[in-house]
Amino acid sequence: DGCGYAFLAEQILALDKLNPQTAARMMAPLGRWKRMDPSRQALMKAALKTILSDSALSPDVFEIADKSLKA
Repeated sequence: DGCGYAFLAEQILALDKLNPQTAARMMAPLGRWKRMDPSRQALMKAALKTILSDSALSPDVFEIADKSLKA
């Protein structure tokens, strides 16, 4: 149902405030959205968009999330 992806996005955003480099490393699973079936792809993309919507996002996490969505 996508609650795991939403939880991961929430944790990444929380960790980004404390340690942006570690938060960026936690982005790896969401970057593999192309390997999933269409329903999971949509859920993973939504999690990435949630992360990108944060106005206080660090450059480290922004770079990974942006590249993941554009790939």
